[in-house]
Amino acid sequence: MDAIARNVPRNVPLAQLHPLHAILLGFPSSLFAGALLSDLAYQATFQVQWANFSAWLIAGGLLVGAFVLLWALVGFVRSPAMRRGRAALYLAAIAAMWALGFINALVHAKDAFATMPEGLYLSAGTALLALFAAWIGYSGMPSREAR
Repeated sequence: MDAIARNVPRNVPLAQLHPLHAILLGFPSSLFAGALLSDLAYQATFQVQWANFSAWLIAGGLLVGAFVLLWALVGFVRSPAMRRGRAALYLAAIAAMWALGFINALVHAKDAFATMPEGLYLSAGTALLALFAAWIGYSGMPSREAR
């Protein structure tokens, strides 16, 4: 038997995300991470276009992140098993990511020079929350059968 297979607990079945949910979950993490990178580029060069890139990447992350949040919320309401543990933490991370991303979008709506350093800090927090939520989502959650 494989060493990895021996370490997997067999008492709690793990469910994978729905394939469309998994695809959508990949977008906010990459878009918010890209916004962080373009904020770092703006901080280093003060070229206004980098701030514009950040604003567009944040808007895209919020758009797709809203669908991810809606999907996670529907799954949370429909399944009693999803109201505990990792699934509740996943929903909280997605909601916090979206809320912080919205505040970040409001900050980035200002003049490019006025976005620093708050925009950089908010982009870092949003990117970390998006990566954390993706890690929870892709690592599996208890399925509906585990009660």
